[in-house]
Amino acid sequence: MAVTATKKVKGYERKQKPKRRIDPSEREAYIQKYAPLIKTIAGRLAMKLPPNVDQDDLVSAGIMGLLDAIEKFDPDKGVAFKSYAEFRIRGAMLDELRAMDWVPRSVRKNAKLLEAAYERVESRKMAPATDKEVAEELNMDLDSFHQMLEETRGVSILNEEELGELISHKQVNGLWEAYQNARDFDPAEYVDFRELCQILSEAIDKLPHNEKLVMSMYYYDELTMKEIGMVMGYTESRISQLHTKAVIRLRTRMKNYFESSGKRP
Repeated sequence: MAVTATKKVKGYERKQKPKRRIDPSEREAYIQKYAPLIKTIAGRLAMKLPPNVDQDDLVSAGIMGLLDAIEKFDPDKGVAFKSYAEFRIRGAMLDELRAMDWVPRSVRKNAKLLEAAYERVESRKMAPATDKEVAEELNMDLDSFHQMLEETRGVSILNEEELGELISHKQVNGLWEAYQNARDFDPAEYVDFRELCQILSEAIDKLPHNEKLVMSMYYYDELTMKEIGMVMGYTESRISQLHTKAVIRLRTRMKNYFESSGKRP
């Protein structure tokens, strides 16, 4: 890494002004207890990224995310610190990836081609598209289709910020901020937030069985791709493909819903 994690932390500490008073010993206790989260989250995220992405860079960004969480955490919101820290750490890592611009143009282009193909096929048949149907829509064989899925796995990361951008209230930048401030919403904003949750839930429920299982075990049970493969009897690569397809379907359905309803900002 060009910049070490220690230097980044020191630079962060010089620039930041704590938004709440926190005793140094309390701060150190938070760091000692929750620092292992950084490596765990970095490892889970790295599994969906190409090998050229250095996991140490994610860890470095995660350190700043944890520090940010410690300074900004508000116990009065009624949210557990661990959940808040996980959100901030993962968000910092995603910010680092965006800053690195690690996805080649060709991969972004293929991701858009996949999303468009799924949308066309599923709009015609009004049901989930099969691998064969999407491959035929793209005029390629199944092996090439599966290779495309593998190459676009990083682009298909489903994160809170993307979904939060679909809320009509432009000042809400993510689902977590929306959740934390739910008690402060006016009635119209709260309806938007609840509707977003409901539509996402329905979209997940309509996923093919295996894709729904993968999403549940990965995001709810927090298993790794390898562990999910052992449970389902598939290779890690196959699980990665199922995850990518599920996220593509969810992104397409969410986008189509909000665009058709005029709720997208």
